[in-house]
Amino acid sequence: MNYKLIGTIATSMLLARWKQTFVAAVGVTFGIAMFITLLSFMTGLNDLLDGLILNRTPHIRLYNEIKPNIHQPISNTAAYKHSYNFIQSVKSSNSRSEIYNSANIMQTLGKDERVIGFAPKITAQVFFNDVSISITGVVNGIDVASESNLFHFNDYIIAGSAMDISRVPNSIILGKGLADKLLTNVGDVIQVTTAMGERFPLKVVGYLQSGLQDFDKTQSYASILTAQKLLGKPSNYITDIQIKLKDINTAPLLAKEYAGLFQLDAEDIQTANSQFETGSFVRTLISYSVGITLLIVAGFGIYNILNMMIYEKMDSIAILKATGFSGRDVKLIFLLIALSIGFFGGLFGLFFGYILSAIIDQISFNTAALPTIKTYPINYNPVFYLIGSTFSLITTYLSGWFPAQKASKIDPVIIIRGK
Repeated sequence: MNYKLIGTIATSMLLARWKQTFVAAVGVTFGIAMFITLLSFMTGLNDLLDGLILNRTPHIRLYNEIKPNIHQPISNTAAYKHSYNFIQSVKSSNSRSEIYNSANIMQTLGKDERVIGFAPKITAQVFFNDVSISITGVVNGIDVASESNLFHFNDYIIAGSAMDISRVPNSIILGKGLADKLLTNVGDVIQVTTAMGERFPLKVVGYLQSGLQDFDKTQSYASILTAQKLLGKPSNYITDIQIKLKDINTAPLLAKEYAGLFQLDAEDIQTANSQFETGSFVRTLISYSVGITLLIVAGFGIYNILNMMIYEKMDSIAILKATGFSGRDVKLIFLLIALSIGFFGGLFGLFFGYILSAIIDQISFNTAALPTIKTYPINYNPVFYLIGSTFSLITTYLSGWFPAQKASKIDPVIIIRGK
């Protein structure tokens, strides 16, 4: 089999009907370009939307939940110990939200190779006093360095510096919505009242805007030391330990393991944010479906063009077979034509897809809810380009296989006799 000759014949047929070839290639180019652009934009948007929650959410959260005690006194009484005891109106116990032995727990987590890092936290329900009214809110006592490193705390600060709450004694960073309610400016001193009735002055050193309006209307951040002083607690007082894992998919399993090991309540990210994972999956599925549909439509265009080429090249095919070319050779010629269209059309499609994505990436996108986002989000994942190029070759191969199969079965005697 002379592959060089077969390649020359395929090239001649392509150039002989260059307008049809160009239309087919443009169809593939358009399909690939839209596939790349759509997928890059939609996955970039997914990453942005999920990042609003998932970047600020630990993979595992360890805490003590206030709940009714499952071990009621009557069950420990000798007379009723082996009986079924039905108790009504059971109230939550007086158990504290503090994590006991937190230093040893964090030391153990630091040695766990499955853990990237952890950040201690204190959650305190407070009232922000505004003249004659009190606004309910939450003060989160955090380790700024750990919080910024693991949960991108710095990225959401729109005024001041995240490190100011650790540098300035008795300071606080307010959510933007909460700051607007209190009509405060950076540098002002606000009054905070704890659930125990203690009032504490805090200096505002910055604003935070997460992109979730309801969240920003109640949340504020201070250093762990400030939160401990606010609540009148010792230096080892911690209510939460936030854990970041190397593999997020192991979070449900490790949450159960840590809950049993440390005798704490543990919540994994999949349980806490299942709705966001579902939304991301649906949006990505729609993107892939639309992109693949575009490629299939382009494939039908190639199929039709090759079919027409076969009818127009009946004489040429008959001559080829009469001069010694086998049906396999003819089939290979038309497959080469199809794959050539797919290769060059796909190559230009990848190029224009990247160009369109880069253009969208430069378009201004300003919204008050997301002040740190300046342009539309784009994901330049190389996997999209690999999928696009592979699928373009597969689509064009299948589009060319059926016409090529038909061409290989043409009887030259019948064609020549008809002439």
